Amino acid sequence: MELELDGAGVRLAATLDLPVGPVRGGMVVLHGAGAGHRSYFCYEHLARVLPGAGIAVLRFDRRPRVDGHDVPLTDQAADAVAAIDVLRRHAGDVPVGLWGLSQGAWTAPLTAALRPDLVAFLVLVSSSGVSPAAQMRYGTAEQLRLHGYGDADRAELGRLRATVEAYQRGDLDRATAQAAVDRAAERPWFPLVYLPRELPDQPGTWRDMDFDPAPVFARVACPVLLFYGTTDAWVPIDASVTAWRRATAAAPTPPAVCRLDGCDHYPTLDEGEDLDSISPQYTAAMLSWLDALLPAG
Repeated sequence: MELELDGAGVRLAATLDLPVGPVRGGMVVLHGAGAGHRSYFCYEHLARVLPGAGIAVLRFDRRPRVDGHDVPLTDQAADAVAAIDVLRRHAGDVPVGLWGLSQGAWTAPLTAALRPDLVAFLVLVSSSGVSPAAQMRYGTAEQLRLHGYGDADRAELGRLRATVEAYQRGDLDRATAQAAVDRAAERPWFPLVYLPRELPDQPGTWRDMDFDPAPVFARVACPVLLFYGTTDAWVPIDASVTAWRRATAAAPTPPAVCRLDGCDHYPTLDEGEDLDSISPQYTAAMLSWLDALLPAG
C-alpha cells in the first residue's frame, strides 16, 4: 500500500505491508545515514518476512537534507512518530515498535524515550553507545587498520578528525581546519576517512555530533533487541553493549543482545548488499524474539 506521511511540513512517501490475516503488531523502519530510500534491501527484507508473522511494516523515505545539514535526530524522531500514527490508522491499535539501522539506532531509542506511550519495542542493528563523533573516530581508525596502515597514520587521522570536529563546534576557524584537510588529502588513506575535501562555509552542519545516547537509553522503558555483527568495524561493540546495560540496569528486562556471525555493520554475510546476503541467524532471531513478545494472532 503506497501512502504518505506528514513529517513536520514535509510530505514523505511511504509503503505499508500488511499481514493477510490478523495483525499482531507493527514495525516502523528507521534509516541508516546512507540508506534513506524505503526500497533499501534491509528494509525490503523486513517487509518480506514480518507480515507472514502477523506484523505490519511501514517504510518511508528519509527527509532530505537542507543546505548540507544532516537531518537532526529530533526531526527524524518526529517523522517516526508520524509514521507510527499512519501505521496505526491502517493496522489498528496494536503494539508498534521501531526498527533502526546505524543512525536509525540512535533515532529509535530517542523516539521511545520521548514517546513511551507510542513505542512498544525496539529492534536495533549496530546501535552505537557512543556519540556520532566518537563513533566516526573509532570507525575511520578501524578502516585504516584494516587496510594495513600503522599507528602513526591512525594518530594523524585522530588529529585531523579532532581539528574538523573543533571547526564544526565553532571552536576553530575554517582556514586552519581546511589547511589540515588539505594536508591530509595528500595521504593515500584520505579516501577512507569520510571527510569532505572542502569543509562547509559555516560550522554546525553536523548538529548531533556530540549526541550522548546513554541518557536516552536510560529512558527507554520498552523491550529492546540489539544486533551486532561480530566483525563490525564501525561501532565499538563492547562499549555500546556496556552503555546499554548500564543505562538499563534498573529496567525489568535487560536488552537482548545477538551477535551475528559472519556479519559486519549490516546484518548480511560477507558484507553483501542484497536480499540474498541477509543473515539467516538475524532473520530467525528477530522472528523468534518478536513471536515471544507480541500477542498471539
